[in-house]
Amino acid sequence: MALAGKRIFVGLSGGVDSAVSAALLQRAGALVTGVFIKGWYPPGMPCTWAAERRDAMRVAARLQIPFRTLDASAEYKQGVIDYLLSEYRAGRTPNPDVMCNRDVKFGAFWNFAKIQNADAIAMGHYRAGEKDQSYFLWAVPRDVLAATLFPVGQMEKGEVRALAKHFNLPVAEKRDSQGVCFLGSVSVKEFLEHELGTTNPALLYTLGERVAREDGPWYVSTKDVAKGTIEVAHSRAPGTREIRFEQANWHADANGGVTAQYRYRGPHIKGRIEDGCFISDELLPEYSAPGQSIVFYHENQLLGGGIIA
Repeated sequence: MALAGKRIFVGLSGGVDSAVSAALLQRAGALVTGVFIKGWYPPGMPCTWAAERRDAMRVAARLQIPFRTLDASAEYKQGVIDYLLSEYRAGRTPNPDVMCNRDVKFGAFWNFAKIQNADAIAMGHYRAGEKDQSYFLWAVPRDVLAATLFPVGQMEKGEVRALAKHFNLPVAEKRDSQGVCFLGSVSVKEFLEHELGTTNPALLYTLGERVAREDGPWYVSTKDVAKGTIEVAHSRAPGTREIRFEQANWHADANGGVTAQYRYRGPHIKGRIEDGCFISDELLPEYSAPGQSIVFYHENQLLGGGIIA
């Protein structure tokens, strides 16, 4: 897409990646509008959204671009929070960042931008290298992802930091956020304990997760949500060669050989797809937890993914 004169809405999170994305698009001649996406935040728990919004506003002021706030709290609550809790109550281990991207950061944002006659949206996600975040993008609808620009997508973090200093952006030295997208500084476990309590360990532990006990290591081998019990073993369950998945979303055809990733930053495993099942060329090195995402690639191109059944 030729960017000169195009109306691009950039998701400004208050971090350095989105700030540099906005600056690069502006330099390319795009008519940039910065948008802070406000989500849902757990009542009574630490909340950083006001500070993040302030940093996003400072970036917009530095670049002299319009700034808007999108209240996506309803989409957050329904598509991410309610989904997260229902999955844990069923004994599965969901990936909230995947649904956050699908329903909020891309879905609600693109709908908002279209109403404002934007030509495209842009995000500060990485799609290559050590910081590659494509694993979390598989569930974003194909047409929405096609309408999204990733100005820093192929860069390394050091290059982005250098550009932030070059553009004299106020967040150039800001540390990266380590929280899940909707919880900020609150961990998923803290949130689950707050919402579900601490009396049922089967709700809080994932199959294969390491448990802190004496004479370890110990790993969760089975769990029963109804009884509120878990069992542990000295080793994780052996991997298989097959992973069944559901709720698939595709960005390109997955015919022939693919590689699959079923844990963020996990290895890419070679194999093929047959009737809703990934069949590995070799024994899988780790257990695959129901509810997590399995994501498919061909030569580092994102093909799509699904939920492990």
